[in-house]
Amino acid sequence: MKAWFLQLRRREQLYILTMAAGVALWLVFQLALSPASAQRQQMMENNRGAAALLGRVDAKVSQLLALRNEAGSQSPASLSATVTRSSDSAGLTVRRLQPNSRGEVQVRFESVDYDALVTWLYQIEQIEGLVVVDASIAQAGRSGGVNATLRLAEAR
Repeated sequence: MKAWFLQLRRREQLYILTMAAGVALWLVFQLALSPASAQRQQMMENNRGAAALLGRVDAKVSQLLALRNEAGSQSPASLSATVTRSSDSAGLTVRRLQPNSRGEVQVRFESVDYDALVTWLYQIEQIEGLVVVDASIAQAGRSGGVNATLRLAEAR
């Protein structure tokens, strides 16, 4: 092949060398740069998708925070404080007060006067704006006394 190349005229040798260099550059581009460019393009599309997803997540977080603020500004701690304060003023002794993850408070009374309990329930619903979600009232050992377990939440 070397003999064939050397027998060609100088001008033809130059054309062949130029063409060989062009083919070598084309091969370098096809084997190295083109896949890198395609991968870069794919990464750019992935980034655009991730940015759009982040925008949607941010919007949902904003909606969630707004709904939480609308649903009730009263936290379980302040709900517990309201229950404790109102039960003390009604003369009822709370045996157990337990907030839960749904924003409710479970209250346990033992051997309290039924009339005082009903009056207190009226007060927390009408004056304090709370709702009795669940109630279990059973007769206690003494006359007119009851044991009660109540689940209270803020009215929505």
